Amino acid sequence: MIELIGSPFDGCGRRTGSRLGPAALRMAGMPEALARLDEVMDSGDTIPLDTHPLPGWAETAQLAIRAYQALAPRVEASIRAGHIPLMMGGDHSLSMGSLAGALRATEGDLAVVWIDAHMDLNTPATSPSGNLHGMPLAAALRMMDDAPNPHIPDARRADLDIVWQQILTTVMPEYTPKAVAWIGLRDVDPGEAANLMNIPQARAITMQEIDDKSIGNVMDELEAWLSARNVKNVWLSFDVDALDPIYAPGTGTAVRGGLTYREGHLVAERFCRQFASSSNPYRLVGLDLVEVNPLADMNNETAAVAVEWACSLFGRTVLHQYKGDAAP
Repeated sequence: MIELIGSPFDGCGRRTGSRLGPAALRMAGMPEALARLDEVMDSGDTIPLDTHPLPGWAETAQLAIRAYQALAPRVEASIRAGHIPLMMGGDHSLSMGSLAGALRATEGDLAVVWIDAHMDLNTPATSPSGNLHGMPLAAALRMMDDAPNPHIPDARRADLDIVWQQILTTVMPEYTPKAVAWIGLRDVDPGEAANLMNIPQARAITMQEIDDKSIGNVMDELEAWLSARNVKNVWLSFDVDALDPIYAPGTGTAVRGGLTYREGHLVAERFCRQFASSSNPYRLVGLDLVEVNPLADMNNETAAVAVEWACSLFGRTVLHQYKGDAAP
């Protein structure tokens, strides 16, 4: 069963509006579309939708932590019940909550595949902006760095360090992912690239590599990489800015040169086939679908594209639904 869990929070990104993402996805037909492929339960939202302007940074950071704390147990309970939670955001910092829940439910036996234009691997020491939406994977990996950050004022850095400690102690578990991979990278900060060097069992796939090898060959390599990681569970995190903004304009951090519509769907279709294979060593335990921002969109087009992507992941194909080891 697919369990839809909304988290309407967007206080940690560059612009507001993705808090409306869960509603936009529902209005684009997410529950009905997935119900044609599997059982679906919409569990509503973890926090109320607040349409008021955001308060100051420190207050917003505490709202963020409460959003993560509300999300984590919902994801954990969903996985333990045998469901596949689909977390609808909201900004990508919410993955701190969803990954915390997934890591607890799997006791750390988890690989994370980040489908995104951005690495989201900054720490308080490396972030150029201090925005938490660029840090969820670093939090899941419990990265610490006391080096000075020339990009943000000392007072802001001090506040950020306090918030970071709160996240690591009250949100994230002691478990960390066994393996992490990225698909579609094209906007990586220098500090993130340096942090990557400290992560064993990592696989970073850039758009340059996809252009050079083709998406099919890259997915062949990624499937082999995942199979060799000796993990039983996979969490997918899909930021709609992984797609080129021609196809998904309604997002807060659009970067040109992303996955085409069909490349994105091939990623989903290949994961679907792999998860359904009887010889596959790992399973999909859940996923994020984040950064849909109706305020930056036209006619809810990005939410519609996101719904279509999720349908490909859960079995919709051109000619028929994909079932087990049957030919696609």
